[in-house]
Amino acid sequence: MMPDLADLYPGYASHWIDTSAGRIFARMSGKSGPPLLLLHGHPQSNVMWHRVAPLLAPRFTLVIADLPGYGWSAAPAAAEDHAPYTKRAMAAGMIELMQALGFAHFRLAGHDRGGRVGYRLALDHRGRLEQLAVLDIVPTWDMWHRINAALATRAWHWMFLAQPAPFPETLIGHDPTFFFDVRARAGTKAQATSVFDPRALAHYHAAYQDPLRIHAMCEDYRAGRTTDLAHDEADRAAGKTIGCPVLAIWGNGGLPANAALDPLACWRDWAPDLRGFAIESGHYLPEENPEATAQALLEFFGG
Repeated sequence: MMPDLADLYPGYASHWIDTSAGRIFARMSGKSGPPLLLLHGHPQSNVMWHRVAPLLAPRFTLVIADLPGYGWSAAPAAAEDHAPYTKRAMAAGMIELMQALGFAHFRLAGHDRGGRVGYRLALDHRGRLEQLAVLDIVPTWDMWHRINAALATRAWHWMFLAQPAPFPETLIGHDPTFFFDVRARAGTKAQATSVFDPRALAHYHAAYQDPLRIHAMCEDYRAGRTTDLAHDEADRAAGKTIGCPVLAIWGNGGLPANAALDPLACWRDWAPDLRGFAIESGHYLPEENPEATAQALLEFFGG
């Protein structure tokens, strides 16, 4: 059972909303400004925003959700195309979540997998997003088409987690805490899990004790290798681009920086209205450098 982390989000309401992507859990702050949806990455959950949320909440109504299979959201069985773990299915679920909370249009900031859901939402549902911020990623198309030795070494889990079931699930299940710690430690600039709040780390470890969630996380990456990539390839061939302003920020010790990728060059093909820069951090910007992350988001979103 995952620990109760209400003390990390004091005063936030908890919501479980039924969507086409399964039942989605979200925390919501008091209504004090325009809606801003915050989405986490792998291998975390809504908890990763706990250091940034207090800095954003005075200016925005925050909705901090768990993606399908993560945190307290449901982990439904996957279809043949890996839905509901495709970013298209996740994006549709997030729109349904926001509509149920009363928001037809909103801003979105997504880290890692959450950023992939964000840009897929922007591509599939033009007009829904007013602005989009993506944290420490390049598009899925670029990840697979620009793969080289540096990227394969840094992002080896992309290949591993995308292998057919039950291969990665079985290996992870033998020592899930070890797997999480090795993966998470490598992504931090300090090469240490001590960058995470101990309460957050306990929550992440607890999720990895659940075979259903381990399987869901693998399905997320199987979708990335197959259906998500096919969606990106179709949109790229059609010249489809993101219609709202986009901010790309990344850690100077994060994934793109360690894999010799130029995030702005990658995003420029997808986002005509683009800005971005690196901040002092590893991959986990909201937890490693919450002040700089919040400042970048406040300046971009007009807070």
